[in-house]
Amino acid sequence: MATHHRQNAAGRRKVQVSYVIRDEVEKYNRNGVNALQLDPALNRLFTAGRDSIIRIWSVYQHKHDPYIASMEHHTDWVNDIVLCCNGKTLISASSDTTVKVWNAHKGFCMSTLRTHKDYVKALAYAKDKELVASAGLDRQIFLWDVNTLTALTASNNTVTTSSLSGNKDSIYSLAMNQMGTVIVSGSTEKVLRVWDPRTCAKLMKLKGHTDNVKSLLLNRDGTQCLSGSSDGTIRLWSLGQQRCIATYRVHDEGVWALQVNEAFTHVYSGGRDKKIYCTDLRNPDIRVLICSLKNELFIISSGEYDNDCSTPLTPLCTQPEQVIKGGASIIQCHILNDKRHILTKDTNNNVAFWDVLKVNAGFSSSDGSDPKLNLGGLLLQALLEFWPRTRINPMDEEENEVNHVNGEQENRIQKGNGYFQVPPHTPVIFGEAGGRTLFRLLCRDSGGETESMLLNETVPQWVIDITVDKNMPKFNKIPFYLQPHSSSGAKTLKKDRLSASDMLQVRKVMEHVYEKIINLDNESQTTSSSTNEKPGEQEKEEDMAMLAEEKIELMCQDQVLDPNMDLRTVKHFIWKSGGDLTLHYRQKST
Repeated sequence: MATHHRQNAAGRRKVQVSYVIRDEVEKYNRNGVNALQLDPALNRLFTAGRDSIIRIWSVYQHKHDPYIASMEHHTDWVNDIVLCCNGKTLISASSDTTVKVWNAHKGFCMSTLRTHKDYVKALAYAKDKELVASAGLDRQIFLWDVNTLTALTASNNTVTTSSLSGNKDSIYSLAMNQMGTVIVSGSTEKVLRVWDPRTCAKLMKLKGHTDNVKSLLLNRDGTQCLSGSSDGTIRLWSLGQQRCIATYRVHDEGVWALQVNEAFTHVYSGGRDKKIYCTDLRNPDIRVLICSLKNELFIISSGEYDNDCSTPLTPLCTQPEQVIKGGASIIQCHILNDKRHILTKDTNNNVAFWDVLKVNAGFSSSDGSDPKLNLGGLLLQALLEFWPRTRINPMDEEENEVNHVNGEQENRIQKGNGYFQVPPHTPVIFGEAGGRTLFRLLCRDSGGETESMLLNETVPQWVIDITVDKNMPKFNKIPFYLQPHSSSGAKTLKKDRLSASDMLQVRKVMEHVYEKIINLDNESQTTSSSTNEKPGEQEKEEDMAMLAEEKIELMCQDQVLDPNMDLRTVKHFIWKSGGDLTLHYRQKST
Protein backbone atom coordinates (compact mmCIF):
# COMPACT_ATOMS: atom_id res chain seq x y z
CA MET A 1 0.00 0.00 0.00
CA ALA A 2 1.18 3.52 -0.60
CA THR A 3 0.31 7.06 0.32
CA HIS A 4 1.15 10.05 -1.83
CA HIS A 5 2.22 13.68 -1.70
CA ARG A 6 1.86 15.72 -4.85
CA GLN A 7 3.08 19.14 -5.80
CA ASN A 8 2.72 21.24 -8.91
CA ALA A 9 5.67 23.24 -10.14
CA ALA A 10 4.91 26.01 -12.60
CA GLY A 11 5.66 24.78 -16.10
CA ARG A 12 7.14 21.51 -14.79
CA ARG A 13 5.93 17.96 -14.26
CA LYS A 14 3.99 16.99 -11.18
CA VAL A 15 6.13 14.77 -8.92
CA GLN A 16 4.63 12.21 -6.58
CA VAL A 17 6.27 10.58 -3.56
CA SER A 18 4.89 7.23 -2.40
CA TYR A 19 5.84 4.67 0.21
CA VAL A 20 4.88 1.04 0.77
CA ILE A 21 3.73 -0.42 4.09
CA ARG A 22 4.99 -3.97 4.59
CA ASP A 23 6.66 -6.33 7.07
CA GLU A 24 10.44 -6.36 7.33
CA VAL A 25 10.78 -10.13 6.83
CA GLU A 26 8.37 -11.69 4.34
CA LYS A 27 8.86 -15.47 4.50
CA TYR A 28 6.19 -16.26 1.91
CA ASN A 29 5.58 -15.24 -1.68
CA ARG A 30 2.79 -12.68 -1.37
CA ASN A 31 1.93 -12.56 -5.03
CA GLY A 32 2.56 -14.35 -8.31
CA VAL A 33 5.93 -16.00 -8.99
CA ASN A 34 7.40 -14.73 -12.26
CA ALA A 35 10.69 -16.64 -12.50
CA LEU A 36 12.62 -19.61 -11.04
CA GLN A 37 16.27 -20.64 -10.97
CA LEU A 38 17.58 -23.86 -9.45
CA ASP A 39 21.11 -24.34 -8.11
CA PRO A 40 21.41 -28.16 -8.17
CA ALA A 41 24.83 -28.11 -6.52
CA LEU A 42 23.49 -26.50 -3.33
CA ASN A 43 19.87 -27.71 -3.68
CA ARG A 44 18.69 -24.11 -3.59
CA LEU A 45 15.75 -22.64 -5.46
CA PHE A 46 15.53 -18.91 -6.24
CA THR A 47 12.06 -17.44 -6.82
CA ALA A 48 11.27 -13.96 -8.10
CA GLY A 49 7.83 -12.45 -8.03
CA ARG A 50 5.36 -9.66 -7.99
CA ASP A 51 5.94 -8.72 -4.34
CA SER A 52 9.39 -7.35 -5.41
CA ILE A 53 11.36 -9.89 -3.35
CA ILE A 54 13.74 -12.64 -4.50
CA ARG A 55 13.62 -15.56 -2.06
CA ILE A 56 15.98 -18.48 -1.56
CA TRP A 57 14.53 -21.89 -0.64
CA SER A 58 15.99 -25.23 0.32
CA VAL A 59 14.61 -28.03 -1.81
CA TYR A 60 14.21 -31.69 -0.94
CA GLN A 61 14.41 -31.06 2.84
CA HIS A 62 10.90 -31.98 3.87
CA LYS A 63 11.39 -31.87 7.63
CA HIS A 64 12.55 -28.27 7.78
CA ASP A 65 11.19 -24.86 6.88
CA PRO A 66 12.28 -24.45 3.23
CA TYR A 67 12.75 -20.67 3.57
CA ILE A 68 16.41 -19.64 3.73
CA ALA A 69 16.60 -15.91 3.04
CA SER A 70 15.20 -12.94 1.14
CA MET A 71 17.13 -10.86 -1.35
CA GLU A 72 15.39 -7.52 -1.24
CA HIS A 73 16.46 -4.45 -3.11
CA HIS A 74 13.95 -4.15 -5.92
CA THR A 75 10.84 -2.12 -5.23
CA ASP A 76 8.56 -3.40 -7.98
CA TRP A 77 7.84 -6.72 -9.70
CA VAL A 78 10.90 -8.90 -10.34
CA ASN A 79 10.16 -10.26 -13.80
CA ASP A 80 13.11 -12.53 -14.55
CA ILE A 81 16.29 -13.96 -12.97
CA VAL A 82 19.28 -15.96 -14.23
CA LEU A 83 22.03 -17.77 -12.30
CA CYS A 84 25.52 -17.20 -13.69
CA CYS A 85 29.10 -18.11 -12.89
CA ASN A 86 28.23 -21.64 -11.72
CA GLY A 87 25.62 -20.34 -9.30
CA LYS A 88 27.76 -17.64 -7.68
CA THR A 89 26.00 -14.67 -9.29
CA LEU A 90 22.32 -13.92 -9.84
CA ILE A 91 21.08 -11.28 -12.32
CA SER A 92 17.54 -9.91 -11.91
CA ALA A 93 15.27 -7.75 -14.06
CA SER A 94 12.48 -5.66 -12.59
CA SER A 95 9.61 -3.33 -13.32
CA ASP A 96 11.45 -0.74 -11.24
CA THR A 97 13.45 -0.26 -14.51
CA THR A 98 16.68 -1.72 -13.08
CA VAL A 99 18.85 -4.77 -13.61
CA LYS A 100 20.59 -5.88 -10.40
CA VAL A 101 23.65 -8.05 -9.79
CA TRP A 102 23.60 -10.24 -6.66
CA ASN A 103 26.00 -12.40 -4.73
CA ALA A 104 23.82 -15.52 -4.87
CA HIS A 105 25.64 -17.37 -2.08
CA LYS A 106 25.55 -14.53 0.46
CA GLY A 107 22.30 -12.98 -0.75
CA PHE A 108 23.20 -9.30 -1.14
CA CYS A 109 22.97 -6.83 -4.02
CA MET A 110 26.37 -5.92 -5.44
CA SER A 111 25.37 -3.35 -8.05
CA THR A 112 22.41 -1.79 -9.85
CA LEU A 113 22.24 -1.03 -13.58
CA ARG A 114 19.93 1.83 -14.49
CA THR A 115 20.34 1.81 -18.27
CA HIS A 116 16.76 0.85 -19.10
CA LYS A 117 14.10 3.56 -19.20
CA ASP A 118 11.05 1.37 -18.58
CA TYR A 119 10.05 -2.03 -17.13
CA VAL A 120 12.71 -4.72 -17.68
CA LYS A 121 10.77 -7.87 -18.54
CA ALA A 122 13.24 -10.52 -19.74
CA LEU A 123 16.82 -11.79 -19.46
CA ALA A 124 18.86 -14.22 -21.57
CA TYR A 125 22.11 -15.96 -20.67
CA ALA A 126 24.97 -17.34 -22.78
CA LYS A 127 26.72 -19.74 -20.38
CA ASP A 128 29.85 -20.29 -22.49
CA LYS A 129 30.52 -16.55 -22.77
CA GLU A 130 29.17 -15.38 -19.36
CA LEU A 131 27.07 -12.90 -21.33
CA VAL A 132 23.64 -11.67 -20.24
CA ALA A 133 21.06 -9.73 -22.27
CA SER A 134 18.20 -7.67 -20.85
CA ALA A 135 15.10 -6.23 -22.53
CA GLY A 136 11.74 -4.73 -21.72
CA LEU A 137 9.09 -2.15 -22.44
CA ASP A 138 11.59 0.48 -23.65
CA ARG A 139 12.11 -1.78 -26.72
CA GLN A 140 15.87 -1.87 -26.12
CA ILE A 141 18.11 -4.94 -25.70
CA PHE A 142 21.34 -4.43 -23.75
CA LEU A 143 24.25 -6.88 -23.55
CA TRP A 144 26.24 -7.27 -20.31
CA ASP A 145 29.51 -9.03 -19.57
CA VAL A 146 28.87 -10.77 -16.24
CA ASN A 147 32.50 -10.69 -15.10
CA THR A 148 32.53 -6.92 -15.59
CA LEU A 149 29.27 -6.57 -13.65
CA THR A 150 30.56 -8.51 -10.64
CA ALA A 151 33.54 -6.13 -10.41
CA LEU A 152 31.35 -3.02 -10.09
CA THR A 153 31.20 -1.07 -6.83
CA ALA A 154 29.10 1.83 -5.56
CA SER A 155 31.82 4.32 -6.45
CA ASN A 156 32.75 2.56 -9.71
CA ASN A 157 29.36 1.78 -11.25
CA THR A 158 30.06 2.88 -14.81
CA VAL A 159 29.72 0.13 -17.38
CA THR A 160 29.59 0.27 -21.14
CA THR A 161 27.22 -2.02 -22.97
CA SER A 162 26.22 -2.92 -26.49
CA SER A 163 22.60 -2.38 -27.49
CA LEU A 164 20.37 -3.99 -30.08
CA SER A 165 17.67 -1.70 -31.45
CA GLY A 166 14.96 -2.25 -34.03
CA ASN A 167 12.08 -3.65 -31.98
CA LYS A 168 8.91 -1.72 -32.68
CA ASP A 169 7.02 -2.83 -29.57
CA SER A 170 7.50 -3.87 -25.94
CA ILE A 171 9.72 -6.93 -25.48
CA TYR A 172 8.34 -9.71 -23.26
CA SER A 173 10.71 -12.60 -24.04
CA LEU A 174 14.37 -13.07 -24.84
CA ALA A 175 16.69 -16.00 -25.63
CA MET A 176 20.39 -16.45 -26.35
CA ASN A 177 22.17 -19.69 -27.15
CA GLN A 178 24.89 -21.02 -24.85
CA MET A 179 27.62 -20.06 -27.31
CA GLY A 180 26.45 -16.44 -27.47
CA THR A 181 26.16 -16.35 -31.27
CA VAL A 182 22.39 -15.72 -31.64
CA ILE A 183 19.85 -13.68 -29.71
CA VAL A 184 16.07 -13.68 -30.30
CA SER A 185 13.38 -11.36 -28.92
CA GLY A 186 9.61 -11.74 -28.75
CA SER A 187 7.12 -8.94 -28.27
CA THR A 188 3.57 -7.72 -28.67
CA GLU A 189 4.61 -7.10 -32.28
CA LYS A 190 3.87 -10.87 -32.71
CA VAL A 191 7.15 -11.49 -34.55
CA LEU A 192 10.53 -12.94 -33.59
CA ARG A 193 13.53 -10.68 -34.27
CA VAL A 194 16.99 -12.24 -34.51
CA TRP A 195 20.45 -10.65 -34.06
CA ASP A 196 24.10 -11.63 -33.90
CA PRO A 197 25.19 -10.33 -30.44
CA ARG A 198 28.86 -10.35 -31.51
CA THR A 199 28.30 -7.70 -34.19
CA CYS A 200 24.86 -6.35 -33.09
CA ALA A 201 23.73 -6.98 -36.68
CA LYS A 202 20.10 -7.77 -37.49
CA LEU A 203 19.73 -11.21 -39.02
CA MET A 204 16.03 -11.79 -39.68
CA LYS A 205 12.39 -11.31 -38.66
CA LEU A 206 10.13 -14.36 -38.27
CA LYS A 207 6.34 -14.06 -38.67
CA GLY A 208 3.67 -16.58 -37.71
CA HIS A 209 2.30 -15.96 -34.22
CA THR A 210 -0.97 -14.04 -33.86
CA ASP A 211 -0.42 -12.74 -30.33
CA ASN A 212 2.30 -11.70 -27.88
CA VAL A 213 5.38 -13.97 -27.85
CA LYS A 214 5.81 -14.83 -24.14
CA SER A 215 8.65 -17.39 -24.09
CA LEU A 216 11.68 -18.27 -26.23
CA LEU A 217 14.39 -20.99 -26.28
CA LEU A 218 17.38 -21.62 -28.54
CA ASN A 219 19.32 -24.84 -29.06
CA ARG A 220 23.04 -24.84 -28.26
CA ASP A 221 24.37 -23.86 -31.69
CA GLY A 222 21.55 -21.37 -32.37
CA THR A 223 20.11 -23.11 -35.42
CA GLN A 224 16.63 -23.77 -33.98
CA CYS A 225 14.29 -21.71 -31.85
CA LEU A 226 11.17 -22.58 -29.83
CA SER A 227 8.54 -19.92 -29.10
CA GLY A 228 5.44 -19.90 -26.90
CA SER A 229 2.70 -17.34 -27.43
CA SER A 230 -0.49 -15.98 -25.96
CA ASP A 231 -2.13 -17.32 -29.11
CA GLY A 232 -1.93 -20.78 -27.45
CA THR A 233 0.66 -22.32 -29.78
CA ILE A 234 4.29 -23.45 -29.52
CA ARG A 235 6.28 -23.01 -32.72
CA LEU A 236 9.59 -24.54 -33.79
CA TRP A 237 11.64 -22.35 -36.13
CA SER A 238 14.61 -23.12 -38.36
CA LEU A 239 16.83 -20.05 -38.35
CA GLY A 240 18.75 -21.38 -41.34
CA GLN A 241 15.56 -21.71 -43.39
CA GLN A 242 14.09 -18.57 -41.74
CA ARG A 243 10.69 -20.20 -41.29
CA CYS A 244 8.43 -22.10 -38.88
CA ILE A 245 8.89 -25.85 -39.36
CA ALA A 246 6.36 -27.13 -36.76
CA THR A 247 3.40 -25.86 -34.75
CA TYR A 248 2.28 -27.57 -31.52
CA ARG A 249 -1.23 -26.98 -30.19
CA VAL A 250 -0.90 -28.42 -26.71
CA HIS A 251 -2.54 -25.88 -24.38
CA ASP A 252 -6.12 -24.64 -24.28
CA GLU A 253 -4.92 -21.10 -23.57
CA GLY A 254 -1.79 -18.95 -23.86
CA VAL A 255 1.67 -20.52 -23.46
CA TRP A 256 3.73 -18.64 -20.86
CA ALA A 257 6.85 -20.72 -20.16
CA LEU A 258 9.06 -23.21 -21.99
CA GLN A 259 11.97 -25.50 -21.04
CA VAL A 260 13.76 -28.18 -23.06
CA ASN A 261 15.84 -31.23 -22.34
CA GLU A 262 19.56 -31.26 -23.10
CA ALA A 263 19.09 -33.04 -26.45
CA PHE A 264 16.45 -30.49 -27.60
CA THR A 265 14.01 -33.32 -28.37
CA HIS A 266 11.33 -32.66 -25.74
CA VAL A 267 9.78 -29.38 -24.62
CA TYR A 268 8.12 -28.74 -21.26
CA SER A 269 5.47 -26.04 -21.45
CA GLY A 270 3.30 -24.20 -18.94
CA GLY A 271 0.37 -21.99 -19.76
CA ARG A 272 -2.58 -19.97 -18.66
CA ASP A 273 -4.56 -23.21 -18.33
CA LYS A 274 -2.34 -24.08 -15.29
CA LYS A 275 -1.10 -27.27 -16.94
CA ILE A 276 2.44 -28.49 -17.63
CA TYR A 277 2.97 -30.74 -20.65
CA CYS A 278 5.96 -32.61 -22.06
CA THR A 279 5.79 -32.73 -25.86
CA ASP A 280 7.97 -34.74 -28.26
CA LEU A 281 9.25 -32.21 -30.80
CA ARG A 282 9.75 -34.98 -33.38
CA ASN A 283 6.12 -36.07 -33.20
CA PRO A 284 3.61 -33.35 -32.19
CA ASP A 285 0.92 -35.93 -31.37
CA ILE A 286 3.01 -37.47 -28.58
CA ARG A 287 2.71 -35.54 -25.34
CA VAL A 288 2.23 -36.17 -21.62
CA LEU A 289 0.32 -34.09 -19.12
CA ILE A 290 2.87 -33.79 -16.30
CA CYS A 291 0.68 -32.01 -13.75
CA SER A 292 -2.15 -29.56 -13.25
CA LEU A 293 -1.19 -26.75 -10.88
CA LYS A 294 -3.07 -24.87 -8.21
CA ASN A 295 -1.82 -21.70 -6.52
CA GLU A 296 1.17 -23.14 -4.67
CA LEU A 297 4.69 -23.58 -5.95
CA PHE A 298 5.08 -27.30 -6.75
CA ILE A 299 8.42 -29.07 -7.09
CA ILE A 300 8.28 -32.21 -9.19
CA SER A 301 10.86 -34.56 -10.66
CA SER A 302 11.58 -34.13 -14.34
CA GLY A 303 12.53 -36.97 -16.63
CA GLU A 304 12.60 -38.07 -20.23
CA TYR A 305 9.10 -39.05 -21.31
CA ASP A 306 9.93 -41.10 -24.40
CA ASN A 307 7.19 -43.65 -23.78
CA ASP A 308 5.31 -42.74 -26.96
CA CYS A 309 2.00 -42.39 -25.14
CA SER A 310 -0.75 -39.98 -25.98
CA THR A 311 -2.06 -37.43 -23.49
CA PRO A 312 -3.44 -39.24 -20.41
CA LEU A 313 -6.74 -38.17 -18.90
CA THR A 314 -5.12 -37.73 -15.49
CA PRO A 315 -1.82 -35.99 -14.73
CA LEU A 316 1.29 -38.13 -14.62
CA CYS A 317 2.25 -36.47 -11.31
CA THR A 318 -0.73 -36.13 -8.98
CA GLN A 319 1.33 -35.28 -5.91
CA PRO A 320 4.32 -32.93 -5.83
CA GLU A 321 7.55 -33.93 -4.13
CA GLN A 322 7.57 -30.64 -2.23
CA VAL A 323 5.24 -27.66 -1.86
CA ILE A 324 6.44 -24.16 -1.00
CA LYS A 325 3.32 -22.43 0.23
CA GLY A 326 2.61 -18.78 -0.49
CA GLY A 327 1.24 -16.14 1.87
CA ALA A 328 -1.94 -14.13 1.65
CA SER A 329 -1.91 -11.08 -0.61
CA ILE A 330 -4.17 -8.03 -0.53
CA ILE A 331 -6.88 -8.21 -3.16
CA GLN A 332 -9.19 -5.38 -2.07
CA CYS A 333 -8.67 -2.06 -0.34
CA HIS A 334 -10.90 0.85 0.61
CA ILE A 335 -9.61 4.27 1.66
CA LEU A 336 -11.80 5.75 4.39
CA ASN A 337 -13.14 9.29 4.26
CA ASP A 338 -10.31 10.74 6.32
CA LYS A 339 -7.84 9.62 3.59
CA ARG A 340 -5.65 8.20 6.33
CA HIS A 341 -7.19 4.89 7.37
CA ILE A 342 -7.53 1.94 4.98
CA LEU A 343 -9.48 -1.31 5.09
CA THR A 344 -7.97 -4.26 3.23
CA LYS A 345 -9.05 -7.79 2.42
CA ASP A 346 -6.59 -10.55 1.55
CA THR A 347 -6.79 -13.85 -0.29
CA ASN A 348 -7.57 -15.63 3.01
CA ASN A 349 -10.57 -13.32 3.52
CA ASN A 350 -8.87 -11.57 6.44
CA VAL A 351 -9.86 -7.92 6.88
CA ALA A 352 -7.27 -5.50 8.31
CA PHE A 353 -7.45 -1.86 9.40
CA TRP A 354 -4.43 0.32 8.61
CA ASP A 355 -3.34 3.77 9.76
CA VAL A 356 -0.87 5.03 7.15
CA LEU A 357 0.64 7.48 9.65
CA LYS A 358 0.99 5.09 12.57
CA VAL A 359 4.24 3.75 11.24
CA ASN A 360 5.90 3.51 14.64
CA ALA A 361 4.58 2.89 18.14
CA GLY A 362 2.63 5.67 19.75
CA PHE A 363 2.27 8.41 17.15
CA SER A 364 -1.20 9.36 16.08
CA SER A 365 -2.81 12.77 15.77
CA SER A 366 -5.80 11.48 17.72
CA ASP A 367 -3.73 10.64 20.81
CA GLY A 368 -3.25 14.21 21.91
CA SER A 369 -0.66 15.52 19.45
CA ASP A 370 -1.07 18.96 17.90
CA PRO A 371 -3.74 18.81 15.14
CA LYS A 372 -1.94 21.72 13.45
CA LEU A 373 1.09 19.55 12.71
CA ASN A 374 1.61 19.00 9.02
CA LEU A 375 1.64 15.21 9.10
CA GLY A 376 2.47 14.93 5.40
CA GLY A 377 5.58 17.02 5.88
CA LEU A 378 6.66 15.04 8.94
CA LEU A 379 6.18 11.84 6.99
CA LEU A 380 8.40 13.09 4.16
CA GLN A 381 11.11 13.96 6.69
CA ALA A 382 10.88 10.46 8.17
CA LEU A 383 11.04 8.77 4.75
CA LEU A 384 14.28 10.60 3.90
CA GLU A 385 15.80 10.40 7.38
CA PHE A 386 18.87 8.50 6.14
CA TRP A 387 19.63 10.88 3.25
CA PRO A 388 22.76 12.79 4.34
CA ARG A 389 21.39 16.12 3.10
CA THR A 390 18.50 15.96 5.55
CA ARG A 391 20.58 15.20 8.64
CA ILE A 392 22.02 18.63 9.27
CA ASN A 393 20.89 22.20 8.91
CA PRO A 394 23.49 24.14 6.85
CA MET A 395 23.38 26.89 9.52
CA ASP A 396 24.71 24.41 12.08
CA GLU A 397 27.62 22.95 10.11
CA GLU A 398 30.26 25.18 11.70
CA GLU A 399 28.99 24.49 15.22
CA ASN A 400 28.93 20.75 14.60
CA GLU A 401 32.55 20.87 13.47
CA VAL A 402 33.47 22.66 16.73
CA ASN A 403 31.60 20.06 18.80
CA HIS A 404 33.41 17.26 16.97
CA VAL A 405 36.81 18.87 17.63
CA ASN A 406 35.96 19.25 21.32
CA GLY A 407 35.13 15.56 21.49
CA GLU A 408 31.47 16.16 22.31
CA GLN A 409 29.15 13.34 21.36
CA GLU A 410 26.04 15.51 21.11
CA ASN A 411 25.55 17.90 18.24
CA ARG A 412 22.65 19.63 16.59
CA ILE A 413 22.14 17.11 13.82
CA GLN A 414 18.43 16.37 13.71
CA LYS A 415 17.48 12.99 12.29
CA GLY A 416 14.04 12.63 10.78
CA ASN A 417 11.30 14.80 12.18
CA GLY A 418 11.59 14.46 15.97
CA TYR A 419 8.15 12.82 16.29
CA PHE A 420 8.22 9.39 14.66
CA GLN A 421 10.17 7.13 12.32
CA VAL A 422 9.26 4.81 9.47
CA PRO A 423 10.74 1.30 9.31
CA PRO A 424 14.09 1.38 7.46
CA HIS A 425 12.93 -1.33 5.03
CA THR A 426 10.12 0.92 3.70
CA PRO A 427 10.26 1.35 -0.11
CA VAL A 428 10.14 5.00 -1.23
CA ILE A 429 9.14 5.84 -4.79
CA PHE A 430 9.53 9.09 -6.72
CA GLY A 431 7.50 9.27 -9.91
CA GLU A 432 5.54 11.44 -12.23
CA ALA A 433 1.95 11.56 -11.03
CA GLY A 434 0.09 8.95 -13.05
CA GLY A 435 3.20 8.37 -15.15
CA ARG A 436 6.64 6.80 -15.18
CA THR A 437 8.83 6.06 -12.19
CA LEU A 438 11.75 8.45 -11.69
CA PHE A 439 13.55 6.65 -8.87
CA ARG A 440 12.86 3.91 -6.32
CA LEU A 441 14.84 2.94 -3.24
CA LEU A 442 14.47 1.53 0.26
CA CYS A 443 14.34 4.10 3.05
CA ARG A 444 17.50 2.76 4.70
CA ASP A 445 19.46 2.91 1.44
CA SER A 446 19.16 6.67 0.97
CA GLY A 447 22.44 7.06 2.86
CA GLY A 448 24.32 5.01 0.28
CA GLU A 449 26.72 6.75 -2.07
CA THR A 450 24.92 5.84 -5.29
CA GLU A 451 21.41 6.34 -3.92
CA SER A 452 22.37 9.64 -2.32
CA MET A 453 23.72 10.89 -5.64
CA LEU A 454 20.58 9.79 -7.49
CA LEU A 455 18.37 11.46 -4.88
CA ASN A 456 20.24 14.72 -5.47
CA GLU A 457 19.22 14.45 -9.12
CA THR A 458 15.62 13.32 -8.53
CA VAL A 459 14.19 14.98 -5.41
CA PRO A 460 12.05 17.99 -6.41
CA GLN A 461 12.51 21.38 -4.79
CA TRP A 462 9.31 21.16 -2.74
CA VAL A 463 10.61 18.00 -1.03
CA ILE A 464 13.99 19.67 -0.40
CA ASP A 465 12.19 22.62 1.21
CA ILE A 466 10.56 20.27 3.71
CA THR A 467 13.25 17.65 4.34
CA VAL A 468 16.50 19.62 3.97
CA ASP A 469 15.56 23.21 4.83
CA LYS A 470 12.91 22.08 7.36
CA ASN A 471 10.43 24.61 5.99
CA MET A 472 6.95 23.19 6.36
CA PRO A 473 4.30 24.51 3.97
CA LYS A 474 2.45 27.43 5.48
CA PHE A 475 -1.10 26.83 6.59
CA ASN A 476 -3.56 28.19 4.08
CA LYS A 477 -6.97 29.60 4.86
CA ILE A 478 -10.02 27.88 3.44
CA PRO A 479 -13.25 29.90 3.11
CA PHE A 480 -16.43 27.90 3.73
CA TYR A 481 -20.14 28.21 4.56
CA LEU A 482 -22.07 26.39 7.30
CA GLN A 483 -25.71 25.54 6.68
CA PRO A 484 -28.26 23.22 8.31
CA HIS A 485 -28.87 20.05 6.28
CA SER A 486 -32.19 19.87 4.48
CA SER A 487 -33.15 16.78 6.50
CA SER A 488 -32.78 18.67 9.79
CA GLY A 489 -35.92 20.78 9.27
CA ALA A 490 -34.07 23.92 10.35
CA LYS A 491 -34.30 27.12 8.37
CA THR A 492 -31.44 28.06 6.09
CA LEU A 493 -29.25 30.66 7.74
CA LYS A 494 -27.93 33.85 6.31
CA LYS A 495 -24.79 32.88 4.42
CA ASP A 496 -21.93 34.12 6.55
CA ARG A 497 -18.57 33.37 4.94
CA LEU A 498 -16.28 31.69 7.46
CA SER A 499 -12.56 31.04 7.18
CA ALA A 500 -10.20 28.62 8.92
CA SER A 501 -6.84 26.92 8.52
CA ASP A 502 -6.92 24.16 5.90
CA MET A 503 -5.47 21.83 8.57
CA LEU A 504 -8.38 22.43 10.96
CA GLN A 505 -10.07 19.17 11.86
CA VAL A 506 -13.75 18.58 11.21
CA ARG A 507 -14.31 17.96 14.95
CA LYS A 508 -13.43 21.62 15.64
CA VAL A 509 -16.11 22.75 13.20
CA MET A 510 -18.55 20.37 14.90
CA GLU A 511 -17.72 21.96 18.26
CA HIS A 512 -18.35 25.40 16.76
CA VAL A 513 -21.77 24.27 15.46
CA TYR A 514 -22.68 22.71 18.79
CA GLU A 515 -21.57 25.64 20.92
CA LYS A 516 -22.37 28.68 18.80
CA ILE A 517 -25.19 27.67 16.48
CA ILE A 518 -27.29 24.90 18.01
CA ASN A 519 -26.33 25.86 21.58
CA LEU A 520 -27.92 22.75 23.08
CA ASP A 521 -26.00 22.92 26.33
CA ASN A 522 -26.62 26.47 27.59
CA GLU A 523 -26.96 25.44 31.17
CA SER A 524 -23.70 23.48 31.35
CA GLN A 525 -21.89 26.30 29.57
CA THR A 526 -23.16 28.86 32.09
CA THR A 527 -22.14 26.65 35.00
CA SER A 528 -18.68 25.91 33.70
CA SER A 529 -18.03 29.53 32.77
CA SER A 530 -18.53 30.60 36.42
CA THR A 531 -15.16 29.17 37.39
CA ASN A 532 -11.81 30.60 36.39
CA GLU A 533 -9.76 27.50 37.19
CA LYS A 534 -7.81 26.13 34.25
CA PRO A 535 -8.70 22.49 34.90
CA GLY A 536 -12.36 23.51 34.63
CA GLU A 537 -11.72 25.17 31.29
CA GLN A 538 -9.96 22.07 30.03
CA GLU A 539 -12.81 19.87 31.25
CA LYS A 540 -15.31 22.11 29.51
CA GLU A 541 -13.36 21.86 26.28
CA GLU A 542 -13.16 18.08 26.47
CA ASP A 543 -16.86 17.79 27.37
CA MET A 544 -17.76 20.07 24.49
CA ALA A 545 -15.78 17.98 22.01
CA MET A 546 -17.38 14.77 23.29
CA LEU A 547 -20.91 16.18 23.23
CA ALA A 548 -20.41 17.66 19.78
CA GLU A 549 -19.41 14.28 18.34
CA GLU A 550 -22.33 12.58 20.12
CA LYS A 551 -24.94 15.08 18.99
CA ILE A 552 -23.77 16.53 15.68
CA GLU A 553 -23.07 15.22 12.17
CA LEU A 554 -21.19 17.35 9.67
CA MET A 555 -21.71 16.61 6.00
CA CYS A 556 -20.35 17.58 2.62
CA GLN A 557 -22.04 16.57 -0.63
CA ASP A 558 -24.37 14.44 1.56
CA GLN A 559 -21.39 12.45 2.83
CA VAL A 560 -20.92 12.24 6.61
CA LEU A 561 -17.46 13.53 7.51
CA ASP A 562 -14.99 11.81 9.80
CA PRO A 563 -14.13 14.09 12.78
CA ASN A 564 -10.39 13.38 12.20
CA MET A 565 -10.52 14.75 8.66
CA ASP A 566 -9.11 18.21 7.96
CA LEU A 567 -10.75 20.88 5.81
CA ARG A 568 -8.13 20.54 3.09
CA THR A 569 -8.98 16.85 2.66
CA VAL A 570 -12.71 17.65 2.60
CA LYS A 571 -12.25 20.28 -0.09
CA HIS A 572 -10.00 18.24 -2.38
CA PHE A 573 -11.49 14.77 -2.01
CA ILE A 574 -15.17 15.31 -1.25
CA TRP A 575 -16.20 18.81 -2.34
CA LYS A 576 -14.28 18.50 -5.64
CA SER A 577 -15.87 21.53 -7.25
CA GLY A 578 -15.31 25.24 -7.75
CA GLY A 579 -16.55 27.94 -5.43
CA ASP A 580 -16.37 28.08 -1.66
CA LEU A 581 -16.73 24.90 0.34
CA THR A 582 -20.19 24.37 1.82
CA LEU A 583 -20.69 22.18 4.88
CA HIS A 584 -24.05 21.04 6.28
CA TYR A 585 -24.81 20.03 9.83
CA ARG A 586 -27.64 18.16 11.51
CA GLN A 587 -28.36 16.65 14.88
CA LYS A 588 -27.93 12.91 15.18
CA SER A 589 -31.16 11.02 15.73
CA THR A 590 -31.35 9.56 19.24
